[in-house]
Amino acid sequence: MSTATDLIENASGMKAAQLSRRHFVAGMGALGATAALGLSGCAPKDRAQIAETGEDEEAEDFDAVIIGTGGAGLSAAIAAYDNGLTNLVLLEKMNVTGGNTNFSSSGMNASETKFQKEQGIEDSNDLFAQETLDGGHNTGDPELVTFMCDNSAEAIDWLDSLGITLDNITLTGGMSVKRCHRPTDGSAVGLTLVPGLVSAAEERGIPIRMKCEAKELIVNDGAVEGVLVDEGGKSKKLNAHAVILASGGLGANQEMVTKYRPDLAGYVTTNQPGATGDGYAMAEAVGAELVQMDQIQIHPTVEQETSTLIAEGVRGGGAILVNSEGNRFFNEMSTRDKVSAAELEQPGKFAWCVFDQQVYDNNKAVAKYDKAGIVVTGTDIADLATKIEVDPAALQTTVDAYNAITTDGATDEFGRTEGCIAFAPGAMYAIKVAPGIHHAMGGVRINANNQALDSDGNPIPGLFAAGEVTGGIHGNNRIGGNAVCDITVFGKNVGEVVAGMFA
Repeated sequence: MSTATDLIENASGMKAAQLSRRHFVAGMGALGATAALGLSGCAPKDRAQIAETGEDEEAEDFDAVIIGTGGAGLSAAIAAYDNGLTNLVLLEKMNVTGGNTNFSSSGMNASETKFQKEQGIEDSNDLFAQETLDGGHNTGDPELVTFMCDNSAEAIDWLDSLGITLDNITLTGGMSVKRCHRPTDGSAVGLTLVPGLVSAAEERGIPIRMKCEAKELIVNDGAVEGVLVDEGGKSKKLNAHAVILASGGLGANQEMVTKYRPDLAGYVTTNQPGATGDGYAMAEAVGAELVQMDQIQIHPTVEQETSTLIAEGVRGGGAILVNSEGNRFFNEMSTRDKVSAAELEQPGKFAWCVFDQQVYDNNKAVAKYDKAGIVVTGTDIADLATKIEVDPAALQTTVDAYNAITTDGATDEFGRTEGCIAFAPGAMYAIKVAPGIHHAMGGVRINANNQALDSDGNPIPGLFAAGEVTGGIHGNNRIGGNAVCDITVFGKNVGEVVAGMFA
């Protein structure tokens, strides 16, 4: 049987036509952390150490092991299977599938899609890439960004072929064109994406091992050849020619968050409990470089009592942000980092996300927020103002000025030009929001074949990564809707690349 080193060398030398992808050497800056991550049980074991512990008795053999069942991991498994790699397994340490993808709310950004064309939306991959780089303040890797954007329309088509149709298109902050693709009914994308991908995996008979936690990567002569797991309290060895890290971020690990960003101590998080940064520790232990680990995004619209993220599409559909005095204070469609910073300068360091019945009806997620009891309802502007304890006259003036942008063509004093509507008379709504920890933009350094790279830019044989565990794509600010694009494009890609190793 070929070794992992042999197979990865074959993968690296594949013809461009076979990969159907642009090949390049990533040029990310060396911003990774050099200190240990402080997690126990993450050092790699070699075969001799495993033999001494008797863990070989529990060994199972796979061509590929995929760690994590979020959007990236599920996409990788489905793509690999459909390209002929059937001896694979998905690992999930929690008791539910989906990871943070379950909470993805806005949608999936993509350019030059069939749905955009059907709806007369003019867009280009180059514009998508430029706005992504601009949104990340030009600290993202241009090659990875270009790769993501160039393959985004194909990913939309691929999801559609799996029965996951994202044809309701809206705006997100930092984008000048409607390219955020949502389910037909405008609902949160994660609640459609995860069940759809899980169903596709089940239809193919791809095994998903629940409550099976990856603990350590197994290495032999510098190549990753499997993973040690804890399954039901029992240690097992899973041999594999390829291990794909799709283990997500670190947002639920306050200790790790504050290690890289002490200023975020005490912030609530939108992350699911399993987002504890395990993948970073395992990857670094076998020599992978971690890049931009201090780039942890806070999201401006998080309800603080429940840690509920209020979807970007609510603002993209017309909602405004007002402070405790009833005044707008910033362009709601600016990038997340800038909106968050502006919020933190307001009295009480919070804002009210205010919208009318039109916005309520066009964003299905709002009904969920309302059911959870976090939406304040007023019969009109004055009633809402009284309930959220702001000056009714000030709020009325604010809404009148905002409406004039649409009705009279007035110039917005805060520079907003996208997603403006005129609020209709009648019911008005508000949700109290403030920044919360949302997304880890740093992580394992990869190339366009999703190979994990060391500090010299060399692939680590047998180790691949996709999704939030990777770094360099978003730079120091992620645009809303780009995470789902990232996990789908690179998840699908890594599955195809690993399957190609065995072709």
